[in-house]
Amino acid sequence: MEKMVEFKKLGLSDKTLVALEKKGFEKPSPIQILTIPALLNGDKDIIGQAQTGTGKTAAFSLPILEKMDENKKGVKAIVLVPTRELAIQVAEEINSLKGERRLKMLPVYGGQAMDQQIKSLRRGVDIVVGTPGRVQDHIRRKTLVLDSLDFFILDEADEMLNMGFVDDIETILAATNKNKKMLFFSATMPNEILKVAKRYMGDFDVMKVKSTELTVKNTEQIYFEVRDGDKFEALCRVIDVELGFYGIVFCRTKNDVDVVVSKLIERGYEAEGIHGDISQAQRERTLRKFKSKNVNILVATDVAARGIDVSDLTHVINYSIPQEPEAYVHRIGRTGRAGKKGVAITFVTPREMGKLSRIKRVAGAEIKRNDIPEIEEVLKAKKESLYACLGEIIEEKDFSVYADMAAELVLESNPIEVIAALMRHVYDDEFDESTYRKIRKGGSFDKNDRNDRRDRNDRSDRRDRNDRNDRRDRNDR
Repeated sequence: MEKMVEFKKLGLSDKTLVALEKKGFEKPSPIQILTIPALLNGDKDIIGQAQTGTGKTAAFSLPILEKMDENKKGVKAIVLVPTRELAIQVAEEINSLKGERRLKMLPVYGGQAMDQQIKSLRRGVDIVVGTPGRVQDHIRRKTLVLDSLDFFILDEADEMLNMGFVDDIETILAATNKNKKMLFFSATMPNEILKVAKRYMGDFDVMKVKSTELTVKNTEQIYFEVRDGDKFEALCRVIDVELGFYGIVFCRTKNDVDVVVSKLIERGYEAEGIHGDISQAQRERTLRKFKSKNVNILVATDVAARGIDVSDLTHVINYSIPQEPEAYVHRIGRTGRAGKKGVAITFVTPREMGKLSRIKRVAGAEIKRNDIPEIEEVLKAKKESLYACLGEIIEEKDFSVYADMAAELVLESNPIEVIAALMRHVYDDEFDESTYRKIRKGGSFDKNDRNDRRDRNDRSDRRDRNDRNDRRDRNDR
């Protein structure tokens, strides 16, 4: 409990401190320091401003759990969120923070069987986390009654308004009791949020993390100036030059997501995509694969990625530059978490330099210009990775199954030729310089290079990167 001193100062009980210690929490984040004491000791409603990845779920969950009466019947708190993924994530997070308390959480969202949710609600639920559409469905069916709430929480409030949920929120609020505490949490603070707050909240405080604290300290922020037609080549070089790449690639449109995923798979990468047209079942399967690192590249639109919480991402790639500085802050907040280093890379075309300047100014971001990795640099990194992997296998003597075969091959042929043939068989043309397009610095493209390479689309027999039996998973390095 020694590590929990800072949390204890906020007024949290030993029961809560034990739960936090089990989860590996060490010290509260700025938004938690601001909101937890206010919710534990004050009577005012609260608007909290904090970006993705700053611990805002714990900021409102911990005091709610502390103040909740386990013996009281009925739904005691409802948390409204904009997306299905966020509903699942927030419910899981609150459940993990409750410790030994006898409290039940339930995420409710479209795409999941209604009957299953109704059964859970009838058995009794203390905290509901849901999307506006499905919450309204349950209210209309009278399977969700909100007349004895202690807390009403609006999470990702700015995104809720952007997605047009204002009317839905008002309808849900009309079904709730008056004597409840209301909490709004948002990454940004547009005037619309303050208008809604003045309409529905009582006396409220705005708790805002200072702009300097919105900067992601553990994330290196860089940009590449690159032409639209060269973005995919630049993406492949970044993935290949970074050992253990595990990241999210952000695209502007659903079509962009589909195209990038298709090209990545064609080129031999393990990639999946999510956007608004993908079914809920497929989205959940994709996220499970990504979180378990069976897939190390997730391509997504901003809305589809809302609420995705993966703690150890190495990279965030802005394949399409964000339209607004707030979106940039949201995106890069997904890497460099929990004390780990992360890298955020933004692809910027020459005509988008103005947008980049605005992001730097409004978000207070220090984004440095870098050169796209050269082909020689990429190949060197891949070779070093291979040599390190082979060195580990040799050191561990983890090749007994193949030792006799190797001895026979070496007796019959030149050892260098044997090794080269095996590498050709396993890696095909992955170490061939001609498989990479040449990109000029500053985003210009050398037209003469078009005819100097073999089209990757013609490589129908190229092996998948994960089909190489003698090669360890990229994510295990």
